Amino acid sequence: MLLITRPAREAARWVDDLRAAGLEAAALPLIAIAPLDDPAPLRAAWQRLADCDALMFVSAAAARNFFRGIDVRLPARLRCWATGPGTVRGLREAGVPASAIDAPPADAPQFDSESLWRIVAPQVGPGFKVLIVRGGDAAGQATGRDWLAREIASAGGICDAVAAYRRLPPTFGDTELRLAAEGASGAATWLFSSSEAIANLCRLLPDVAWQQARAIATHERIAEAARAAGFGRVQVCRPSLSAVVASIESLT
Repeated sequence: MLLITRPAREAARWVDDLRAAGLEAAALPLIAIAPLDDPAPLRAAWQRLADCDALMFVSAAAARNFFRGIDVRLPARLRCWATGPGTVRGLREAGVPASAIDAPPADAPQFDSESLWRIVAPQVGPGFKVLIVRGGDAAGQATGRDWLAREIASAGGICDAVAAYRRLPPTFGDTELRLAAEGASGAATWLFSSSEAIANLCRLLPDVAWQQARAIATHERIAEAARAAGFGRVQVCRPSLSAVVASIESLT
């Protein structure tokens, strides 16, 4: 069985797709998505969309929560940047036209800021304004990697960030504890798409040893976090259904 650790909405979609492919899968979200306590900064970001040249969305959750409650009539020149297919889908579901979206191709080796930058770097020059839309911590402060912001600044662009939602540790009940125990023993395989998810898992279960656990990570940085947490077998694969299926077969 494969344990899907993405936030609940995305995890459910992955579980459905994996089961349709004939695999046993269960959702075990390790990041909870919560609304902002103070939406004022997000509302202020909506008011200055006309001043932006591009919006960069780090995830499907960022897209959905940013556009929730507003009319998606973007300025004609405004580009929406997405890190991968899931984020593209979130933008399309929010009403953003495909013609306004820039993202790595579906067959890109990886879906991350580096892959996105190779696509959008030619757009950026002196004075080009980018708003990065991402998740926030428990207090609603935007958090995440600064790599893309540094590249934008190096190209002469201007970058700001806003949180569209909060990312919180989940709460485990009996079902979640049972699934986690199966994952710890190696009876189930973990699918990690976030280093934060691994950190949350270790904080939730501080006394668990992970030497028998198997994990598939969708990026080498995430794989490094799993190895550092003590996972015995860790394999890296692209975050696509076919790649995950192939990785499962090689681990079993």
